[in-house]
Amino acid sequence: MPRPTTAQIAYGSVTVVFSTLAMLLLSRTASGVGVAVIAVAALGLGLLVAMTVPTPEPAAPSLPAPPITPERVPAQRAALAEPVREPAGP
Repeated sequence: MPRPTTAQIAYGSVTVVFSTLAMLLLSRTASGVGVAVIAVAALGLGLLVAMTVPTPEPAAPSLPAPPITPERVPAQRAALAEPVREPAGP
């Protein structure tokens, strides 16, 4: 299971804090049950936001360059010395 990134943790935490404050201020609840419901809803919203933050994809492993051997040097020089040919236009 992949670990959460810093962006996921930050966005989820900020969402929980701000959504809890907004819901508490808008609902004006004073009961413990109301506060608990709002807290659970804010945690769920924060989890949803954290899971939808795009994660960077791991870079594809690059293949190492083939070693330069004495046998390959003339072929490489010939390929570099060849002039660039442009296609004939209409």
